[in-house]
Amino acid sequence: YVMLLTLSPYTPRFRDRVSPPGVMIRPYLNGFTIAFNISQPNTWQPYVDNMHHFLAAYDDKVQEEKNIECVPGQYFIQGGNDSEEKKACQFKRSLLQNCSGIEDPTFGYSKGQPCILLKMNRIIGYRPGAGAPVSVDCKVQKGNESHLRSVDLYPGNGTFDLMYYPYYGKFTHVNYTSPLVAMHFTDVQKNYLVPIQCSLNGKGIINDLNSDRFLGRIIFTLSIGK
Repeated sequence: YVMLLTLSPYTPRFRDRVSPPGVMIRPYLNGFTIAFNISQPNTWQPYVDNMHHFLAAYDDKVQEEKNIECVPGQYFIQGGNDSEEKKACQFKRSLLQNCSGIEDPTFGYSKGQPCILLKMNRIIGYRPGAGAPVSVDCKVQKGNESHLRSVDLYPGNGTFDLMYYPYYGKFTHVNYTSPLVAMHFTDVQKNYLVPIQCSLNGKGIINDLNSDRFLGRIIFTLSIGK
């Protein structure tokens, strides 16, 4: 009981060895295979609905009401007591451009050019990239590299801006919305199972452990039928 009294509900007691972040994707419905036929809306509509539901918290008006505009390119370090509520930087869905769902409500799925969102797991106090933004790249994980001919990345050519870090925890960083990178697969081989690996790149990032497919990278399959 006495030892429990020394623990803070706001921050971990030991933060000298913070693990590198894992990543996750949206939409996420039934595992890591995203399969649909362009000509059959009922096969891709669940992915679209999942994207709109996830991005509701990122609506521009919601972000403007709850969060503040921050200075890009530098960590947003906030002082004060651990129990003080922290401010959060705006991440508007409009930053995702062609993958925002604003101009194209189907996120490219109706055209066979799906958008997939990637987010880092939250780690209290972590400052990714050691002063330089972490970037994302995607490639064919195994097989014919020509099956993935083009992918566009948003925002900032696929980078996580430093201003969204560090994260201070759910009790004090109550309005925090994790930054995202949108991956727009504009030219993927149709009628094939295409395994894709998207990785984080930056100082301190680990993305090549065979024992953990989610540490600094994620592997999923695109299967787009006509």
